Amino acid sequence: MKLISWNVNGLRAVLKKGFLATFTALDADIFCIQETKMHAGQAEVNTPGYHQYFNYAERKGYSGTAVFTKYEPLHVTYGIAPFFDDDEGRVITLEFPKFYLVNCYTPNSGGELKRLDFRGGWDEAFRAYLVALDKKKPVIFCGDLNVAHEEIDIKNPTSNHHSAGFTDQERADFTMLLNENFIDSFRHFHPTQVTYSWWSYRFAARSRNAGWRIDYFCFSKRLLPQLTDAQILTTILGSDHCPVELDTTNELAPDQDPVNKEESPA
Repeated sequence: MKLISWNVNGLRAVLKKGFLATFTALDADIFCIQETKMHAGQAEVNTPGYHQYFNYAERKGYSGTAVFTKYEPLHVTYGIAPFFDDDEGRVITLEFPKFYLVNCYTPNSGGELKRLDFRGGWDEAFRAYLVALDKKKPVIFCGDLNVAHEEIDIKNPTSNHHSAGFTDQERADFTMLLNENFIDSFRHFHPTQVTYSWWSYRFAARSRNAGWRIDYFCFSKRLLPQLTDAQILTTILGSDHCPVELDTTNELAPDQDPVNKEESPA
């Protein structure tokens, strides 16, 4: 199976930049997006052959997540209650027969780290949520996790040491999460490769490759035999982020036929 995750920085905006052509070309079995920045009915996303699930933020034009999947899940959950009361549409969880798929848009700590305490509470709650799921069956979680974990994951680690997404607290929280028997897929398959997934729109950062790796696929360690590769698709444009990919064996695929492409999306 192929899984894709992409922070599109506004689904309505990226639809005008060839999103559907990219979506079709990637042909993922499960396609997760973050920062949809929309509410129901504000855009038509025509994806024949996929079930669609959206989690909208209460605040208009803000946050939001979505999942498009060829396989119908056993169950879908929105948010991470009771671990955190989230009205920002940040998490969708799909339960499949052999694993949970969790799509997440982690809160940014903001300018001058004004939201760092909120972010710390989120990190603690999200970790507890994933650990609870992992006790039931293995987990694959993905999304814009808003942290560059190690110095290799950011172009300018010294000057960004106290910036949102690269504070000691956020990095330590991510280490704690991985220590709960989870693996960062890209760093597992490419331990020394320097590749970024987000670039500021300012200062021609993308053309200079002055970026951060803050978009991830992570997974329960016991899934390792079923995982084959992880990639960062840096050539795909349309957002300040690029998509990231996780490839698995067909052993993880549900024992069902994908949704009929002639059917209307769910």
